[in-house]
Amino acid sequence: MKYFWSIPILTLTFFATLPLRADLVDGVAAVVNDTVITAEQVREFVGPAFDALQRQYTGQPDMFRQKYNATFNDGLEQLVERQLILHNFAAEGYRLPDSLLDEWIQERIRDRFSGDRVTLMKTLQGLGETFEKFREDVRDQNIETFMRSKKVSQEIIISPYKVENYYKERAADFKVEDEVKLRMISINKASPDDTNATALAGEIQKKIKDGASFTEMALAYSQDSLRNQGGDRGWVERSVLLKELADAAFALAPGQVSGVIDLPAACYIMFVEDKHPAQTRPLKEVRDEIEKNLRTQEQSRLEKQWIDQLKAKAFIRYY
Repeated sequence: MKYFWSIPILTLTFFATLPLRADLVDGVAAVVNDTVITAEQVREFVGPAFDALQRQYTGQPDMFRQKYNATFNDGLEQLVERQLILHNFAAEGYRLPDSLLDEWIQERIRDRFSGDRVTLMKTLQGLGETFEKFREDVRDQNIETFMRSKKVSQEIIISPYKVENYYKERAADFKVEDEVKLRMISINKASPDDTNATALAGEIQKKIKDGASFTEMALAYSQDSLRNQGGDRGWVERSVLLKELADAAFALAPGQVSGVIDLPAACYIMFVEDKHPAQTRPLKEVRDEIEKNLRTQEQSRLEKQWIDQLKAKAFIRYY
């Protein structure tokens, strides 16, 4: 049980009206100022995660219980923070126009229910929820997003010095293996001794050798998920490929096409468009990535600082 003491008279009056803890233990997970968070609210909040845990840890009750408790506690903490933020929103004198809330509702219906209000109502009915609860959830989520942005995101400035210092301290993180810019045609086999696939791959390879476009041949014949991209796999490191494919790809010079590589599951033809030796990626190439990492780190620090300040001014009790 954890306490954060700074109790206004209103909160004390509220607690005088509550039943004893023994009566609350099965239903109340926490109280934040004058708001009760129930265990059922927490379970609803983390419902999809619970469903995933049940699938992942079928037959492992002890592990499921451990993960369940951790997920529940994490969800509870998120709901506690939301109530702190909603209280801060009101305390700072913000008011939410009904017209703006209506816009948020319409946006949610459009994004999640294809703009169909009937589908929304049927979904809510199936979940045992009301439209009023849905409206309240949309309101609270958007207020939380607004306040986090106002209190945290707008204050973050990442200086060039921080970026360069991060790059120097973590240079090893930006090392890459040998790479090839690769296109590939895959012809699947019905069985390891499928000669039809091998023959088709040979015909395609001959057409390419005679001048046919590799990209067009991939679009026409390749049998993998990148067919519609003309077999384009972008920059690929040696360790990503099967050994037989890696040996063949990295033996090619830029602009060269491989012969047919006949493996048990499929036949492959590869085209190397370009090559990079192992290197440390230059700062100009990773600057945006570093800025994003630093911004995320600073955002986490400022959010924790802000939430800790809100906790110091509030009454919170966990059951």
